Amino acid sequence: MNIDIQRLNRHLANAQPSATYRIMDRVAERRAQGAKIISLCAGEPDFDTPRHIRDAAIEAIEQGHTRYTQVAGVRSLREAVAAKFRRENGLDVTWQDTLICNGGKQVIYNAFAATLNEGDQVIVPAPYWVSYPEMVQLCAGQARIVTCDIDTGFKLTPAALADAITPQTRWLILNSPSNPTGAVYSRDELRALAEVLLTHPHVLILADDIYEHLIFDDQAFHTLAQVEPRLAARTLTMNGVSKAYAMTGWRIGFATGPRWLLEAMEKLQGQQTSGASSVSQQAALAALKGPKDFVRQSRAAFQRRRDLMVALLNDIPGLECVSPAGAFYAFASCAGLIGRTSAGGRVLHSDEEVAHALLDEADVAVVHGSAFGLGPYLRIAYALDDVSLRKACEAIGAFCTRLR
Repeated sequence: MNIDIQRLNRHLANAQPSATYRIMDRVAERRAQGAKIISLCAGEPDFDTPRHIRDAAIEAIEQGHTRYTQVAGVRSLREAVAAKFRRENGLDVTWQDTLICNGGKQVIYNAFAATLNEGDQVIVPAPYWVSYPEMVQLCAGQARIVTCDIDTGFKLTPAALADAITPQTRWLILNSPSNPTGAVYSRDELRALAEVLLTHPHVLILADDIYEHLIFDDQAFHTLAQVEPRLAARTLTMNGVSKAYAMTGWRIGFATGPRWLLEAMEKLQGQQTSGASSVSQQAALAALKGPKDFVRQSRAAFQRRRDLMVALLNDIPGLECVSPAGAFYAFASCAGLIGRTSAGGRVLHSDEEVAHALLDEADVAVVHGSAFGLGPYLRIAYALDDVSLRKACEAIGAFCTRLR
């Protein structure tokens, strides 16, 4: 009997691996061969986790916080998360309205896995974080991509939202500040989107606020359920400690939203990973309850790096870059490079070709914008020291001036 034992789940078979991690794998391969690569592809701060947070984790180990926790997280952390949402976002929630997950990515995946069925649609404004459409696909849904180009500041407009909603729409994703563009929605822009959503009560909203504290030029941060409380009953507000506190490897994300949804996500997580790391939860507790000097200092550093990178990139022939309002990514148009040939003989037919050529010939790693749903752009993470950023831009500039 011929049995096909290699048959995969059809949703997984149709999904694509993360473009960011594919580039990171290539960087690792090149470095293993001895190449000195400047990597501007990873979405993580280059700072060490603050000392008081690391100390709290060490103390947690010494005190025996090394066992299973409740699936939804330890109560002390959930109380701190609820206090954060009340204090910083004006959301009227208690610890019972929260959920702790193994990173922000699990929050999003659990929400989709708990609610999507065949034929359900998720509105995904593009440019988007690479994992959004793949998560939707893995959970049997359909990503409805709405292109938001530079003319709208890479942001979804009320008219585009209204046109995208159908009876099959289950979710809308709003990511502010945005990965990959750094775009930030103002209060008025969120209110205008809210007016559309109020007329479509079947649509849930995912507010991905993971870059909340990396917002520049003294702008105020706003989240949808805060701007329009009438939408709170169908909004999942997601956040975490990874970006604000340089804790990407600690894997702690959290959310607040309607209890029926949080309970469903908790049930799923209980059969999937159970609770997040007990030690990481204690570290996250220290982050949320401790001093916030690091948050202010890192934001100032990233704003300075943003200004440096935008200026340097705009001096490179063939690249154009608007100044991002938040996060730590420059989203630079490389339209001026398309169709040209590199010194190594590679014809640059696309932004993906540009990214590969930069890695192979200039020893600089970036991610192609088409992986985020909009090309020809390059997503360039400026989460490195100033010297490395200058060297990277010098290498990119030299690469571009040699094109023919």
